[in-house]
Amino acid sequence: MNFNNPVSLGKTGLKVGRLGVSASYRAPAEAFEEAFERGCNYFLWNTFIRGRSKEMKKAVRNIVKNGHRDKLVIAMHSYGHDPFINRYYMYKSLKALGVDCIDVMLLGYYSNKPGKNVLNGALKLKEKGITRFVGVTGHNRKLFPRLDEQGDLDVFHVRYNAVNRGAETDVFPHLKEKKRMGVVAFTATRWGQLLKQKRMPEGERALTAAECYRFVLSNPHVDVCMSGPSTLKQMRENLTVLDQGPLSEEEMMRIKKIGDFLYKK
Repeated sequence: MNFNNPVSLGKTGLKVGRLGVSASYRAPAEAFEEAFERGCNYFLWNTFIRGRSKEMKKAVRNIVKNGHRDKLVIAMHSYGHDPFINRYYMYKSLKALGVDCIDVMLLGYYSNKPGKNVLNGALKLKEKGITRFVGVTGHNRKLFPRLDEQGDLDVFHVRYNAVNRGAETDVFPHLKEKKRMGVVAFTATRWGQLLKQKRMPEGERALTAAECYRFVLSNPHVDVCMSGPSTLKQMRENLTVLDQGPLSEEEMMRIKKIGDFLYKK
């Protein structure tokens, strides 16, 4: 078993590769296009970080020009907690990327339920076909089951890594099994801390990014694990995870031991 096969992003029905890619860390367009060729089609675009997103913009335009828009899943982070700001940046992003719609409009970041005006504004864009689905991202784990019960949203971006494993008890078991939300995990490396040797317990080597992604993807509740490469080399290193499978019991125990150490520290 490996992570090469696409899965359905929850109830959306969108077919997604297991490793998502973010525009935030200035990877070159070539890296994004290579990831897409390997089946990593979940692209996270940021409305407020234009300088960091220009290379993904170039990659998206190339992919669309080559006739593969139907295989690309574009998620757009919209940080404006105001329906008019969100709508403005949505239309601006459509123009920048050269597409007619966004696949997932992601409202972020929220510690509580998005305001009625913000949510209604997003749902109106969905009705108009400007976005196909609406999601939310945040760090308050207990919010997600409540939002799931209300049924307005389609995708959740949840913090989950070897250190912060609370989603295993607070989120995943409480989501509906039928027509469940698409689940995307972020901060797999815990903002790079799991990759730093100086933070490790004595006698343990630092984790690789691929090991962090394998930990996240070994959880059956996670559809996509986000990655944030800065270079083509890093992208290629990340893509090695696709040919690997879930962690062995021994590997899982080691990574959880490191996670527990960092959590206490």
